[in-house]
Amino acid sequence: MVLSAPGGKVPKDRSWKAAKVMMAKVDAFLDSLINFNKEKIPETCLKAIQPYLQDPEFQPDLVASKSNAAAGLCSWVLNIVKFYQVYCEVEPKRQALSKANAELAAAQEKLGCIKRKINLLNENLAKLTAKFEKATADKLKCQQEAESTARTISLANRLVGGLASENVRWAEAVENFKKQERTLCGDVLLITAFISYLGYFTKRYRVQLMDDSWRPYLSQLEVPIPVTPDLDPLTMLTDDADIAAWQNEGLPADRMSTENATILTSCQRWPLMVDPQLQGVKWIKARHGDGLRVIRMGQRGYLDAVERALAAGDAVLIENLEETVDPVLGPLLGRETIKKGRCIKIGDKECEYNPSFRLILHTKLASPHYQPELQAQCTLINFTVTRDGLEDQLLAAVVSMERPDLEQLKSELTTQQNGFKITLKTLEDNLLSRLSSASGDFLGDTELVENLETTKRTAAEIQEKVKEAKVTEAKINEAREHYRPAAARASLLYFIMNDLNKIHPMYQFSLKAFSVVFQKAVLKAEPDEALTQRVSNLIDSITSSVFQYTTRGLFECDKLTYIAQLAFQILLMNKEINSADLDFLLRYPVQPGVMSPVDFLSNHSWGGIKALCSMEEFRNLDRDVEGSAKRWKKFVESECPEKEKFPQEWKNKSSLQRLCMMRALRPDRMTYAVRDFVEEKLGSKYVVVRSLDFAVSFEESGPATPMFFILSPGVDPLKDVEKHGKRLGFTFDSKNLHNVSLGQGQEVIAEQALHLAASNGHWVILQNIHLVARWLGSLEKLLERHAEGSHENFRVFVSAEPSSSPEGHIIPQGILENSIKITNEPPTGMHANLHKALDNFTQDTLEMCARENEFKSILFALCYFHAVVAERRKFGPQGWNRSYPFNTGDLTISVNVLYNYLEANPKVPYDDLRYLFGEIMYGGHITDDWDRRLCRTYLEEFIKPEMMEGELHLAPGFLLPGNMDYNGYHKCIDQTLPAESPYLYGLHPNAEIGFLTQTSEKLFRTVLEMQPRDGGVGEGAGTTREEKVRAVLEEILEKLPEGFNMAELLGKAEERTPYQVVALQECERMNLLTQEIRRSLCELSLGLKGELTMTTEMESLQNAIFLDTVPDSWTKRAYPSMSGLTLWFTDLLARIKELEAWSADFVLPSVVWLAGFFNPQSFLTAIMQATARRNEWPLDRMCLQCDVTKKSREDISLAPREGAYVHGLYMEGARWDTQTGMMVEARLKELTPAVPVLFIRAIPVDKQDSRHVYQCPVYKTRQRGPTYVWTFNLKTKEHPSKWTLAGVALLLQV
Repeated sequence: MVLSAPGGKVPKDRSWKAAKVMMAKVDAFLDSLINFNKEKIPETCLKAIQPYLQDPEFQPDLVASKSNAAAGLCSWVLNIVKFYQVYCEVEPKRQALSKANAELAAAQEKLGCIKRKINLLNENLAKLTAKFEKATADKLKCQQEAESTARTISLANRLVGGLASENVRWAEAVENFKKQERTLCGDVLLITAFISYLGYFTKRYRVQLMDDSWRPYLSQLEVPIPVTPDLDPLTMLTDDADIAAWQNEGLPADRMSTENATILTSCQRWPLMVDPQLQGVKWIKARHGDGLRVIRMGQRGYLDAVERALAAGDAVLIENLEETVDPVLGPLLGRETIKKGRCIKIGDKECEYNPSFRLILHTKLASPHYQPELQAQCTLINFTVTRDGLEDQLLAAVVSMERPDLEQLKSELTTQQNGFKITLKTLEDNLLSRLSSASGDFLGDTELVENLETTKRTAAEIQEKVKEAKVTEAKINEAREHYRPAAARASLLYFIMNDLNKIHPMYQFSLKAFSVVFQKAVLKAEPDEALTQRVSNLIDSITSSVFQYTTRGLFECDKLTYIAQLAFQILLMNKEINSADLDFLLRYPVQPGVMSPVDFLSNHSWGGIKALCSMEEFRNLDRDVEGSAKRWKKFVESECPEKEKFPQEWKNKSSLQRLCMMRALRPDRMTYAVRDFVEEKLGSKYVVVRSLDFAVSFEESGPATPMFFILSPGVDPLKDVEKHGKRLGFTFDSKNLHNVSLGQGQEVIAEQALHLAASNGHWVILQNIHLVARWLGSLEKLLERHAEGSHENFRVFVSAEPSSSPEGHIIPQGILENSIKITNEPPTGMHANLHKALDNFTQDTLEMCARENEFKSILFALCYFHAVVAERRKFGPQGWNRSYPFNTGDLTISVNVLYNYLEANPKVPYDDLRYLFGEIMYGGHITDDWDRRLCRTYLEEFIKPEMMEGELHLAPGFLLPGNMDYNGYHKCIDQTLPAESPYLYGLHPNAEIGFLTQTSEKLFRTVLEMQPRDGGVGEGAGTTREEKVRAVLEEILEKLPEGFNMAELLGKAEERTPYQVVALQECERMNLLTQEIRRSLCELSLGLKGELTMTTEMESLQNAIFLDTVPDSWTKRAYPSMSGLTLWFTDLLARIKELEAWSADFVLPSVVWLAGFFNPQSFLTAIMQATARRNEWPLDRMCLQCDVTKKSREDISLAPREGAYVHGLYMEGARWDTQTGMMVEARLKELTPAVPVLFIRAIPVDKQDSRHVYQCPVYKTRQRGPTYVWTFNLKTKEHPSKWTLAGVALLLQV
């Protein structure tokens, strides 16, 4: 009511009644409330309302408790008042705002007007600016066009000037390309053949195939294929820059190595490097660096490594391959991809194949023989070092040590030149690539012109520097050439040393080890101001160092072979000897079928003299020997003819020519003569070989260089190791010296010892590694692994027995090559052996038995027996039929047995002792009955009751010593044992002559086999190897008669008597042999003509013919023989002739040539069969009676009624005396005197006379042993034991 009072006149009546009246009209009241002018409330109304507002009960919350409608009006009143109060405050401000807005609108209107004016002005300004800029741009464009034109003119001038000189070169190149267009197909054909086929051949054959076979073939075709006349495959496959880069990576600089690298980088198949000296693999590792994955076949996880590399596209090197490759790698080698070339199967696994994957295979084997399929899958590349190549490398090494300034300058020059070539090539390539890719107006390509000018400038600089370098290089080369003789000598020495494995597979040497010896020798050489003298000192030092290094690892018997080869090759290289003379000396081509006119020379020696006479230098030698027989006889029969002067003018011949004559006259003295020859030519230090002190050899060893002891029976070299170890503080007690004796189950212990020693710097001794053949491959890898990164004091000492044959050799090449090889051999000669046998005992041993006299006497006799049986083997088959490993254990155990038996028996049981020693202790080794008889006979002679009477001679002039002390026996040996001679063994002095002759034969045979194949001996005679072989082959085929017609012979021999059966069997065997000879020779002939592929068998046949030995395939079908091919074939023709005569009518010849049979036993059995049939005697109760007649073959014209006459037998060790009809001592130098005709007949066993006879074995050849035929009883006055000890036998061939 108060608030809505009209005009602010508040009614007095403000009672509830009045209010009701006011609210009676609800709509009007509500409308008044809604439309109440809240902004204009009269002041009076506001004052009037204050009391209500201040009333505490006038609150909507409180009022609501009474009436919601009242509460709503209460709330309305409160809010209206509050609104009005707020409004009264805000309204002035609103008005001020309106005013300000009005002013703002007026100001903005004014601003808009000004802005419009400005915009108009700006538009005008922009138009003027645009006009100005256009004018300026036009001006600039004119200037730039002027400058660009000037620059283009300048560039064009430079380009024309620069290309003018290139024009000449390019014109030539275009001309060449046009020519090449014609020959391109032929060239590519040749080059693909070069890559595919030539890698495995040596330099000589590569040239021969390219120039003498392929080029002529292409030009001789019906439609010739044109080829560039002097095409060098390298120029099409590579360039100087590549070659230079390879050489900087360590590829040897010789032509062969460059060709190999070219083939390796160009071939599509995987390359397989044959690299025994590891030069190629060294280059590959340097070339690929860390990106190369190096693995070995069989190493743990190697297949996983291949799989990873295959997927990643890495290069993989599989090194040290053997001759077989894991079949799992077959698909990889053959690139047998699957899934459209994305995968390759390795085992059961499909592996992802990345096209950039590269596989390189490598083997250390010098002459591997791979399966044809592997050769088809891989490109074989022969990285084997050549003599020329090695010479160049060693020259660089010697000059770098002698004149480091020169070598550095040369190496800088080479690198600089190589750098030049690479730079120039890169610049030229860039220039041509820019020119070819330039399009449109390329005159604006400043970079192109600048590149051209840089190229020209660099080329000019390079040409200048190349001129300077050539002058410097010429000077360097001239200075280097002074040292070439030293490098050439060293290269020769390496190849001689490398060939020693032909003698024994134990002799393996690596180039790496040789290089170390070479460098030490250069440092050790005597210095000298004069260059020529210094080089001479170098040569001497290198030769003697290599000689010492090599000989300490050779057996005594091979040392002479080595020094002879050394001397011959050095003299050949220095052109001091004639190769034709050397060829004769080594081959000794005896003229067969001649009779000696002088009594002091055998027919064989005379054949040698006759062969010598065919050479110009020795013409009329036979006449002089015959004419001055007395003087020559004196010379030939002198004790040491090699020290004497030759009769007449023959003494003026060269040393080698005198050796040739000596070989014919006194073959037994040749070992001494060769030794004297070497001493004369090289000096005495090469002949007197002193064993090196172990400490000196030890100095050369290291963690990567083990020491390898090649064992000999009865020698323990490891005592030296223990002794030296003690000196340096390595002992078993200190646990830093480990000794593993290998055998079953010891491999793990050995591996543990090696690991421990490698990390802690200990020594390891591995004994008898030949007993663990399967583990040797692991040992090789272990040693290789420990060679790097091991403790510097780590050392390995290995010992093994050598195999008796090359087939039995099992020691890996890697172990042998990297080791220092040392041989320790037992002493030779009776004196040394007897002392050594006695050294097994002491004074205490001599005193241990109560029966001192008997014990000492038998012990000394046993020592002598031991020395005799051990040393007798040096006489070859005349000593023992087979070789036996008698050792000190046999002697010591025999002495123990002797002690036990003497202690246990009142009487000396001589028979028991002899049985125990001869049949068990020593006899246990013996496998041949005749050797057993010999052993038994020695014991019967040395151990018998007479020994106690002080009259027993152990050898002529050597009485069994009486009762002495230990030192007394040693003194007695020194004072009373006669000088070394065959008599000490019960043999005739001729035995030594025979043994020496055979030794010299073996020496020359071995040296001949060691001759280089591509020149030197054999070719010095003016014919090549092939020509020589072809000539012999044709001669044999021409002389070889047709085979026997067996059908015809069977028709003739109707009765089939035992003799006829023998004849038929012999003819059949002869047919088999002659058929094989004819077949193999015809095959080889076709092979030499190139109409058949050469097989291994054909190659062996060719080698045998060249070396004058009987080929294996013939030997298998033939009879035993020790002759060379020439004499063997002469003998074969004689046998055929004999058979032809017999088979003509099958009548037994008057005298049968027993040696002419393949199987002489069959003929001797036939004698018994014929007699048994005639007399109806049981065959098993019969034997042969052999009577030596006084007749020769010519004296007999009719065959006997019973039995047969046989001839052609020779006696070794004694002779048959026709006068007395007994066996007697042989004459000196008459080694195998012929026996008169023998009359052989069959008799019952009980009628055989066994008194005063020697049971003489008959052998086919001097080899004895397996060639045994029969036993003939020969009459003798002497005790048979004399002939048993003398090794007397009958031989069918000599």
